[in-house]
Amino acid sequence: MMKTIITVLLIATMLIPAAYYVFGAKTKTRLRKALLTNVFSFFSVMVAGAASMFAGSVFAEEGAKVADAVKQTAFLSAAGVTGLACIGAGIAVAAAASAALGAISENESMMGKALIFVALAEGIALYGLLVAFTILGQVM
Repeated sequence: MMKTIITVLLIATMLIPAAYYVFGAKTKTRLRKALLTNVFSFFSVMVAGAASMFAGSVFAEEGAKVADAVKQTAFLSAAGVTGLACIGAGIAVAAAASAALGAISENESMMGKALIFVALAEGIALYGLLVAFTILGQVM
């Protein structure tokens, strides 16, 4: 029940300021008021929701549910770290490798330096994998 109330309040904190701006005169001061209202109301509802989340008592069977939720969150965070690190490494390698090929085509003695930069960019993916293993090592 509480989750439903908080969800409705969060949606309202986004829709009411947007309606205030859209259905009124579109001026900069009106936009600022709408944005400030949105930010303050959204974060106040989030703080109230976080406070209500920790207001209950804890029982043994709820502890098992919490342990399962912690494992699920750890798996999601490990997957997110690995995926985002690999995406970042791919972007970095694309930029570094194309620049390295251009430098090597002009001067072949630049190959060693260029490969170092490509390898450094690839290291980002390895760091993400190490962080994922660290997260999973804490849970398992």
